[in-house]
Amino acid sequence: MGGRIIKMKNAIDNLIDKIKEKDNPTVIGLDPRYEMIPKCITQKYAPTLEGASKAIIEFNKRLIDATYDIIPAVKPQIAFYEMFGIEGMKAFKETCEYAKQKGMIVIADIKRGDIGSTAEGYSNAFLGKTKIANKEESIFDVEFVTLNPYMGIDSIKPFIEDCKKYNKGIFILIKTSNPSSGDIQDVKMKDGEELYTKVAKLVENWGEDLRGEYGYSSVGGVVGATYPEQLESLRKVAPHTFFLIPGYGAQGGKANDIAKAFDSNGIGGIVNSSRGLMCAYKSELWKDKFTEEEFEKATRAEALRMKEELKIGIEQK
Repeated sequence: MGGRIIKMKNAIDNLIDKIKEKDNPTVIGLDPRYEMIPKCITQKYAPTLEGASKAIIEFNKRLIDATYDIIPAVKPQIAFYEMFGIEGMKAFKETCEYAKQKGMIVIADIKRGDIGSTAEGYSNAFLGKTKIANKEESIFDVEFVTLNPYMGIDSIKPFIEDCKKYNKGIFILIKTSNPSSGDIQDVKMKDGEELYTKVAKLVENWGEDLRGEYGYSSVGGVVGATYPEQLESLRKVAPHTFFLIPGYGAQGGKANDIAKAFDSNGIGGIVNSSRGLMCAYKSELWKDKFTEEEFEKATRAEALRMKEELKIGIEQK
């Protein structure tokens, strides 16, 4: 007996749906340097690796609690957890699980870029499953990861296969927000084309089989807000590539510049803010309105301000 085939949404569709639900293309970067965590939290725990990790977990959970209803996704940068060893990795895993429980999409900022079985191992850990005898077990089980494409498709293919198998997504570095990115990414090829443009075309091609109902692929790209001209040109070069956009706020990226990444439907990217949101209680704008003990209220206020600023910038595009 025949029936209507229902096509399952892919990873990028799910992210876009969350963005539309919250009417907010923002991701909060959870990069918890110990010195950034308010003393009202750190003083509760012993100054040890385990104590620092417990402080990170409390800090992250309170930030998630303050923003999950207005921000669609979180992006924990794994370095700030790895530096605390096994305890830090426990904090990373607990942070990812807690964000998912609150309905947020998790983008693990891991920037892996190795090949062969090593790439497969990384992908198993974050997107796929680890096989033990006749069993398979999910480890971190996040929705997206960031990747470095410098070693070519050999370093990306295992992740793409897991994207297809487990309905996950990736964001590949194209043009990053840091000042020295041009040392390599802006190098011109023999045909006069910049390396970052070549990478964008590769990413567009690699993601062809993973395009969803909005026209974007679960193989996305990382393009910094600090380079608005490149952001605009890359949107034309890679029209089906969804952008993860770092560099807003603390690094100098402006809403009007970021708007160039979005299409006529107001879709096309998600904008990261890490320090600007995590440490809003220290900013000139909010430090006189909220105490250190009210840090999550400052984060929420900044998240709402950022949401409105992005909305205006995109609508005026």
